[in-house]
Amino acid sequence: MTKLLVVKGHPLTADYSMSLKGLDAFVAAYKAAHPTDEIEVLDVFDGTIPSLNTELVSAMFAGEGAQLTASQQEKLARFGELTEQFLAADKVVIANPMYNLMIPAELKSWVDTVNVAGKTFKYTAEGPVGLAGGKKVLHLQANGGVYGAQDPATVYMSAIFNFIGADFKQIAVEGHAYDPDKADALLAEFIAKVEAAAQTF
Repeated sequence: MTKLLVVKGHPLTADYSMSLKGLDAFVAAYKAAHPTDEIEVLDVFDGTIPSLNTELVSAMFAGEGAQLTASQQEKLARFGELTEQFLAADKVVIANPMYNLMIPAELKSWVDTVNVAGKTFKYTAEGPVGLAGGKKVLHLQANGGVYGAQDPATVYMSAIFNFIGADFKQIAVEGHAYDPDKADALLAEFIAKVEAAAQTF
């Protein structure tokens, strides 16, 4: 059975978020077009995404047989679960706002769990090679200004998922803060694009 992983990368709801309005529209259209597919939802703001802090990174480098604290063991296990969840998905759709030209910190912590040497990429004599080939990733992002896919958030997400070999595409809604009078029209155009993308994703 084909599995779609839906990653909610916004702290609010669709009542306040254009990216989540797009995500809701995508999921509804996807369900209609792929009624037998399995859909799993991950909210990166639910508090269970470990960050690469001193506790976690020191545990990663502790070596076999090292005495880890219960907290370190828990964080390592959760990190691994998230990596495996990503690997088990055939398709991934991610929705987030752009904050200060970048994705939210909680989403960045999740991205760290899917960019793992030996799991989603490997090092070779010719350089790193992605291991996530064939996995589709669709990125939905809301930008108040207009950046034409050159903003750091888009560049980062594209670089990461292309690095691991995924088939990465983005649909953005842009300019609603720059030109509020056009916000409704911009949202409608965004929704139409994500609904169309869901048909063949």
